[in-house]
Amino acid sequence: MFYAVKKGRNVGIYDTWEDCKKEVEGYSGAIYKKFNTYEEAEAFINKASNDGNKNSMALNEDTAIAYIDGSFDLETKTFGFGAVVFFKGEKLTFSQRFDDENLASMRNVAGEIKGAEVVMTWALNNKVKKLILHYDYMGIENWALGKWKTTKEGTKAYKKFFDEIKDKIEVHFIKVKAHSGDEFNEEADKLAKNSKLL
Repeated sequence: MFYAVKKGRNVGIYDTWEDCKKEVEGYSGAIYKKFNTYEEAEAFINKASNDGNKNSMALNEDTAIAYIDGSFDLETKTFGFGAVVFFKGEKLTFSQRFDDENLASMRNVAGEIKGAEVVMTWALNNKVKKLILHYDYMGIENWALGKWKTTKEGTKAYKKFFDEIKDKIEVHFIKVKAHSGDEFNEEADKLAKNSKLL
């Protein structure tokens, strides 16, 4: 089952009623619904956009919705990220590959971290007040919020980066099941795989 929150603390699709309940309980005018498939839940949320554009899921002018993913190339030992962002009715995509020996041991996770940093930086530069960030790997949320210990150079730098920006922008993290058929997560995955070194 999937629970779509059209209006609540955080707009999004949740795998469990417990997660959904946190977003709608006590929230005035909450709109949510249960679905059998992810696609139905996504369609329900897409219809919520003010301008009717199905590619724009951000309900407020100052809210951006992003999907990120990372990839790793075993041959070249390089990692990359892909990101799909919706803001003010526009759909934007980002991708980049990196050649950094210090971070390569983290493989595709390094790419996803870079993706999170790039999207958050972009959001700050574009005066986004709330960023809803959909991610694959739990560390993206847990390292940022201090739930997991940062032991590697890449995770320490990511935590430091988040600590520096967290008071300037409201970031909401939403876990997406990898390869679950989520259209924009799959697009971010492809962008990550096809990313190029700058």
